[in-house]
Parts: sequence; C-alpha cells; structure tokens
Amino acid sequence: MGAENSKPSSEVKQHVFSPEHPVKFSTELVDSLQKNTFTDSTRSRQQELQYQERLTAELEKLRAQESQNFNKFSETLSGEPEQPSEPSLVEKLSDATSSKATLAEKQRQKDMSRDSVTKEVEQLRAKLASRKKLEQVDADVGKAKEAVVTCLRANDRRPLDCWKEIETFKKEVGRLEKDFVEKTIR
Repeated sequence: MGAENSKPSSEVKQHVFSPEHPVKFSTELVDSLQKNTFTDSTRSRQQELQYQERLTAELEKLRAQESQNFNKFSETLSGEPEQPSEPSLVEKLSDATSSKATLAEKQRQKDMSRDSVTKEVEQLRAKLASRKKLEQVDADVGKAKEAVVTCLRANDRRPLDCWKEIETFKKEVGRLEKDFVEKTIR
C-alpha cells in the first residue's frame, strides 16, 4: 500500500514502440513526401478558401433567386387589380341601407388602382394650385401687428406695458371685420 506515492510524479513518461519487423518505405513515397510543400497550415488555408468560395457562390445564387421572386411578385401585385373578396353580412346590410351616393363612392374606392390614385392626386394638386391665394394683409393691420410684436419682445418680462399697442391692433382688426361684413351684406 505504501509502496507508491499517492500523487502522480511530475516527470513525463514516454512510450516507445519498437516494431518486431523493420519498416521500409518505397523510395517513391519518400520522394513524394519530401517534394510536397504543403504543410498543415497551408492545407487549412486552402480548405478555408474553398469553403468561402462555395459559400459566396451559394449566397449569390440565393440573392439572384430572391430578386427574381421579388420582381415576379411586384409585377403581379402592380399589374393585377385586387381580387374582390366576398362581402361580409355587415357590409351587405350597410349596402342595403345606404344611399346611392354612398354606394357609388364605395364602388369608386374599390375600383381605384395605383394609376388612378396617382392621377387623382395630380388633379387635386393642380386644383389647389389654381385656387385663389389669400389676400395681402392690410398695411395698417400689419403695422399694428409689428408694433405689438416689437413691444412684447422689448418688454418680455412685463407684457402688460404693451396695452396701447394691443388696443391699436384690436381697433385695426375690428375695422377689417366691419369692412368684411359690409362687403358680404351688399
């Protein structure tokens, strides 16, 4: 029991195998091994490059396939009108109780495509651009407004000091309102 130490010794033991028969290699094998310049690191680098090339080729193939799918689906979505679905019971009841104008508007919205919406948007923009622009502000009102703004900026801590300018502005706006009412009534 006490013949051996309980801890393993720190020296490394080497096992040497000695064959019973001598090993001989052919000279061709020895020559080919000596002429071979590949090492483990060069082999692993070459294998890694092959993996990367194959992966890149597969990724390009997938990208091409996905772009074809995207183009195909975008063409089918933009080219075909939306397939009408079966209306629900609630929609049928609301259609039965609604007016002709409401039904016509609902049908117009169903018939809209991307092109028709684009045309309608352009028509609305042209209509908005052709509308009458707002009239210029009266000169006296503009002066009164500037006086109020100037006074409030100068007296930002004491805005009640601008009561005279505000009263002048109110009188000018009242005059404009009175003129507008007179024009409207006539």
